[in-house]
Amino acid sequence: MSDGQNTGNEVRDIRPRLRDALRQARIEAADRTGVVVELRDAEVARLEILNEALDPLFAEVPAQIDLFDRGVSQGETPRLWIDMVAHIVMGRDKRIYRFVQDTRFGRIVLAESHDVPVIVEAVTGYVARRMVEREHAMVAAPAVRPLAERKRPRRRGFGMFVLGFLLGAAALFAFALYASLKNF
Repeated sequence: MSDGQNTGNEVRDIRPRLRDALRQARIEAADRTGVVVELRDAEVARLEILNEALDPLFAEVPAQIDLFDRGVSQGETPRLWIDMVAHIVMGRDKRIYRFVQDTRFGRIVLAESHDVPVIVEAVTGYVARRMVEREHAMVAAPAVRPLAERKRPRRRGFGMFVLGFLLGAAALFAFALYASLKNF
């Protein structure tokens, strides 16, 4: 019978402890959330510093070139976008800059460093390559002829097919006529 009495006493003793444990767990979760927010703010601040270091580079890009759309996005993972496919994120340790490019084969790391000048140099090379690619695309584009000037080889081929069919049918008719006259 003493087991039944102890069980009742233990239940009364557990409830206050559980309530205290839940309160403590909520406090710890709030502290972790605060730390995560502080880390994200630190990431954004470091990306803003890099963004300011890139200002002289993008001041040199001619205004008519609209390849680049630079800016810091503050999502779950803050990013400094250079253009539609390249951006800079902070590494896992939140101190290293990682310059990456999205390709059809996946994401590739173009540069990685703790130092802002190293990343600025990598972005400068990337911007220069993109501008040269744009120049080649603008020069190498073939001129498109109007539809009226284009040759229509399929129609000629189809016409030759019909002509051959008619000549073959005429030859068979002539052969059949010759064979019927010969049998008379």
